Amino acid sequence: MPTVTSRDGTNIAYETLGAGEPLMLVDGAMCYRGSGPMRELAERLQGQFRVVIYDRRGRGESGDTQPYEVAREVEDIEALLAALGGSAHLYGCSSGGVLALEAASRLEGVKSLMIYEAPFIVDGSRDPMTDGKMAEMDRLVASGRRSEAVKLFMRFVGVPGFFLAIMPLMKVWKKLTAIAHTLPYDLAIVGPYQRGQPLPDGKWSGVASPVLVADGGKSPAWMRNGAAALAAHLGAGYRTLPGQTHMVKADAQVPVMVEFFGGAAASGNAASSGSEAAIPAG
Repeated sequence: MPTVTSRDGTNIAYETLGAGEPLMLVDGAMCYRGSGPMRELAERLQGQFRVVIYDRRGRGESGDTQPYEVAREVEDIEALLAALGGSAHLYGCSSGGVLALEAASRLEGVKSLMIYEAPFIVDGSRDPMTDGKMAEMDRLVASGRRSEAVKLFMRFVGVPGFFLAIMPLMKVWKKLTAIAHTLPYDLAIVGPYQRGQPLPDGKWSGVASPVLVADGGKSPAWMRNGAAALAAHLGAGYRTLPGQTHMVKADAQVPVMVEFFGGAAASGNAASSGSEAAIPAG
């Protein structure tokens, strides 16, 4: 398995599928190359792009140098961009979308960026993240109580109680608990924007590439409000995928990704981040 070495010496495992314009997929919480939606997306997109999937630090075959900082994960993406010749399109889902956004605001070489449902809480439509909840997650992880940490995370993101009760009986539970120690990493990425407050003025002002923000038509109001707020904040395109939730299906995403990233590649990325605003919602 090929790896790149990040600035702090951490090895980051990755693989590529297909050929063409590089497109890097950034996983959200509890996902990596061996578990989650990105492999199916990569397989579906490899006919149009050179798709890169990777294990975020602490997951799969990647290292986990301490102490953790969000900046270290941005540097991981920087190392991957270098391995791709210095530039790529980025797609991120959930907390991975926020990480991709951080990378686009800090790094050169991000040709375009698509974000699906960054889990921002920007109003009173649901309970916000609190310092107490973040501290509780830290305590559970520090004490090795992995199953409890995963359940705490699942409850916060709104997994129904009946489903959460049966999840420990599923094969995927072992994969989830194996990377439970990375949950505080995702909370560090998204927690500051889950406080029920508007997005901070000037945040991510360094983004210079075209951006498309997407959400699902059946997602909860708080999630969709956050997506709309992010699109307005960035002056980006905003698109709703009918019938979709946070667990978005590849069939719904792939045509939109091909349209957006293919258009950005064809235009030579000469447009600003607001250039996709003409993409209609729905």
